[in-house]
Amino acid sequence: MWRIIFVCLSLFAAGSAQAQSVIRLARIADIPDQYVGGEMLRSVYAKLNIKLEFVDVPGKRALALSSAGEVDGEIQRIGTLSRDYPTLLQVTPAINYIEPSVFTTKLHFVVDGWNSIRDYRIGIVRGVGSSEAGTRGMDRVTATAGLENMIAMLDADRFDVVVTDLFSGLAAVRKLNLQARIYPLSPPLERISIFHYLHERHRDLVPKVGQVIAQMEASGELAALREALVKQVLSAP
Repeated sequence: MWRIIFVCLSLFAAGSAQAQSVIRLARIADIPDQYVGGEMLRSVYAKLNIKLEFVDVPGKRALALSSAGEVDGEIQRIGTLSRDYPTLLQVTPAINYIEPSVFTTKLHFVVDGWNSIRDYRIGIVRGVGSSEAGTRGMDRVTATAGLENMIAMLDADRFDVVVTDLFSGLAAVRKLNLQARIYPLSPPLERISIFHYLHERHRDLVPKVGQVIAQMEASGELAALREALVKQVLSAP
């Protein structure tokens, strides 16, 4: 009898461990740098024998799900996220970086920070924290439903400029075959370190994930992985 009970308890524990070995993260849909960050994190979590699953949703919806604990966290967000969403715990060091950049169809000027685009009709993607923060207080900003939608609106002359991560913008323009019409201005508006976030129920996991990220960063594995993933996306047919 005791042997049967022990076997049953062991199977239950194994089943629980297996259930806990999957982490579900919100991923902003159709944003290439979110894909890259997710695949980088997949390698990080693999070293902890944890499988990742992604839930593709718009940016604001992602934050609603992750902060409420309906998913386990966010792939990558700006460093101030926990200030507005205290249930999301930042994992350090940074997992990735973005370079918010200006894309246009007609203009030619040297970008000198966010104020240099203040007077233009600006498109951003709703729920992308870096773009929302950088354009805060500007009068002619429109938040769009997604990156490709925003690029199409720029192509239709609905905006003078749009702002998105340089890599993501290049990938979207290429995907829509608009390279002859839409181009980025230089330099990027800024370079921002971005961080992985976990819901507070995974508080014990935060330092473990951070330690793996730090080790992969120190060895150069993280940078090499990012470079390979970016090349993969930009060369995809």
